Amino acid sequence: MADRVHPRDSPPESPSSPTEKPPQQPQSPPKLTLPSEDKPVPPPLTYVIQLPKDQVYRVPPPENAKLFERYTRRGKRRGSPCCCIFLAVAALTLLVGGGAGLFYLILRPEPPKYAVEGVTIGGVDLNTTSAMSPEIGLAVRAENPNDKIGIYYLGGSSVNMYYDGVRLAGGTLPAMYQSSNSYTVFNVTLTGSGVVLTSDSSRNLTAEQSQGSVPLKLTVKAPVKFKVGAVKTWKITVKLSCDVTVDKLTASAKVVHADCDYSVNIFK
Repeated sequence: MADRVHPRDSPPESPSSPTEKPPQQPQSPPKLTLPSEDKPVPPPLTYVIQLPKDQVYRVPPPENAKLFERYTRRGKRRGSPCCCIFLAVAALTLLVGGGAGLFYLILRPEPPKYAVEGVTIGGVDLNTTSAMSPEIGLAVRAENPNDKIGIYYLGGSSVNMYYDGVRLAGGTLPAMYQSSNSYTVFNVTLTGSGVVLTSDSSRNLTAEQSQGSVPLKLTVKAPVKFKVGAVKTWKITVKLSCDVTVDKLTASAKVVHADCDYSVNIFK
């Protein structure tokens, strides 16, 4: 007899596996809580930076050494003695310039005037080739046109006569005082020795004398002092250069033309 087969009952539902997670419910965003007003606010943080001793620069780094030296020198120059000396010299120059300007406005100084009025010549023989000893007499007129300035002509002057660059004779001016608004004629005797002219100079001199026009050169160098009231200046050098033309080289020579150039060196 066949066995009756009964249908198997469906197995009962097993509980969920422990590894399975239950479905999560949606969560609401967290709520921000503000600090209550009665809580103290913490102080700000303080940072302390420590550097090694070898990084503390007591001198400028090499790349800035030139700039440091330049600025240091500039600061020293501002108070240097050279700057003070320069300012003192500038102030003294302005003071002297102001005094000179005032002196000129008050006194109106004019330069002296010089002219060669006469020349006598002896001891010149154009027919000989031996050495000569010329003797030349000069009459030089010096005029002082200033109203309040006198002139002291001091010792140590020099007067020389030349022909074609050869010194013929020399002498000195007499020491004297020339008052204001006056003129003086200096009579000077010039002497020479051992004067030898070249053949060309002798030939030219003979031709010029035959034409009545012998060019000579006169130079004068005289130390002087100017007097204003009771005040005298320091020693000043007067230089005179004259182109003098005479008709012949004899005692009866006459001045054909004379032109003098005057200059002053106030520091010698």
